[in-house]
Amino acid sequence: MKPKFIATLALALSGTGVLADGHATGDASAGDKVFNKCKACHSIVRTDGDVIRKGGAVGPNLYGVYNRTAGTEEMFGNKFRDSIREAGENGLVWNESDFVAYIADPKKFLATFLNDSKAKSGMSFKLKKETDAKAVWAYLVSVGPEVEAD
Repeated sequence: MKPKFIATLALALSGTGVLADGHATGDASAGDKVFNKCKACHSIVRTDGDVIRKGGAVGPNLYGVYNRTAGTEEMFGNKFRDSIREAGENGLVWNESDFVAYIADPKKFLATFLNDSKAKSGMSFKLKKETDAKAVWAYLVSVGPEVEAD
């Protein structure tokens, strides 16, 4: 067997979420538990209506969030959505590194991304531990639709 295949297989068997293009590095099973902190505002619902995780509707549905342009989710009803939509209009497409930076300090991330100190995220909760943020990202990837490798 090739070393790259063995490493990929070992990663998959360890419970770590991995996209086809390799952009999820956290522990998806840990992310499932950490997501309990997120479900007050966010749900995960497939496009066919199948509920993966029941949660609030204050924040957007996080099904398929990876590779999604920020601020484009239909159910996104937060009153502070203008900054996140502006970020999407300016090229913010969710990936692991931006998600981890955003969830650590949403206001700071948007202020930096938009070069606007008045940017608002509407999200008061933060996941400061990078391992938790990466785990949530891996969990979202693991329950989302498959993404084809580039």
